[in-house]
Amino acid sequence: MSFSVFSAVIFAAFLHAAWNGAVKFGADKLQGMVLLSIAHGLIGLIMIWQFAPPAKPAWGLLAISVLFHLIYKFCLTGAYERGDLSRVYPIARGLAPMIVLVIGFFILPDEIKSNHVVGVLLVGCGILLLARGVFTMGESRALLPFAIGSAIGTAGYSLSDGMGARLSGDVSGYVGWLFFFDAIIFTVWGTWRRGFSVIPLAPKTLGLGLAAGAMSVGAYWIAVWAMTIAPIALVTGLRETSVMFAILIGFLLMGEKIDKGKMIAALVIMLGVIVTRI
Repeated sequence: MSFSVFSAVIFAAFLHAAWNGAVKFGADKLQGMVLLSIAHGLIGLIMIWQFAPPAKPAWGLLAISVLFHLIYKFCLTGAYERGDLSRVYPIARGLAPMIVLVIGFFILPDEIKSNHVVGVLLVGCGILLLARGVFTMGESRALLPFAIGSAIGTAGYSLSDGMGARLSGDVSGYVGWLFFFDAIIFTVWGTWRRGFSVIPLAPKTLGLGLAAGAMSVGAYWIAVWAMTIAPIALVTGLRETSVMFAILIGFLLMGEKIDKGKMIAALVIMLGVIVTRI
């Protein structure tokens, strides 16, 4: 992985943490995810209009990816309704690179160097260290199934999108159709569950949701583009360094605590990133 691709993936990690912080910041988590989906749909439409559609071999993987993206969104919404950003996010993201690494070994043609394997595992372990509060600090364990489901969704769409984008012929067209389909299904589900009141009319709330959606699309476009020119497992692992940005956002904007354990976990994550660059 070149330094430019590496830097782009780290920037995508920051954007990903930022939109998660925006969704968690609002009082209504379902409303936040619906707004996010509306933004996805609007941006997806623009991308569909501007760029070529995916090649035929990519459509099956795109459909699988939409399913995994929906699993991710449903579970992430449930998790954020039950736990802190700095606790939910590490569980949701920490398991994903390990799942991708293991499954990718059997189904991907990517050549993974030993330092990449060690680096991804260190990043994953460091992220999971951040989740220990669910077991040791009396936090609600009800968030666990949702956070783990979110991790499975992340791993699933990372694998399918990495392979699908390589076959698509146009990353932007592929991402546009992905977000468009995902937005329609999730928005319909959200309005079915809550009614049209789930779509707010307050300009500030609308602006926050649309901004989060734009950051989300930008972050994921970068990640999918990087997967077309670098090993999918490595991109997935580096992308999950977003947890460090999430910790800072939780601390600076939401009053969440940073204890010694979180600092140690952050150092393990940083070590993992350094190992991938050796």
